[in-house]
Amino acid sequence: MPKAKSRIQASNRKASFEYEFIETYTAGIVLVGTEIKSIRAGKVSLSDAYCYFDLSGQLYVRGLNIAQYFWGSWGQHEPRRDRKLLLNRRELRHLRTAIKEKGLTIVALRLFVGDNGYAKLDIALARGKKIYDKRQSIKEKDIRREMERE
Repeated sequence: MPKAKSRIQASNRKASFEYEFIETYTAGIVLVGTEIKSIRAGKVSLSDAYCYFDLSGQLYVRGLNIAQYFWGSWGQHEPRRDRKLLLNRRELRHLRTAIKEKGLTIVALRLFVGDNGYAKLDIALARGKKIYDKRQSIKEKDIRREMERE
């Protein structure tokens, strides 16, 4: 019997307005016990999340807010701690060389729980948009909305 698709997900809607996405990746994320319970309860915010490399070359996400688990008080996690991301070596090397280029960063797009029960984070190599690019995005969205109304 096939498993049903997971409806547990949180997205960073502001990122598509602020950044132009070049490449996207799906990364595993290292969590502690109460964090996955909070994710399944939908208590996640990705609004300020971005990724960085530490000195040892590991990729971490910073600014990802997973609220404390409401049911228990023992063994709680810190809500805004840095969490390690799991990618293969080739993808890490490619991202590390890409962000050395001026204007590129790695942003978190979507956090979801996969079919196997593990939490995954969609990340993107992105370039910040200029003000005129943002105006163009707003104009395209308004035109699309008008076409749907008619």
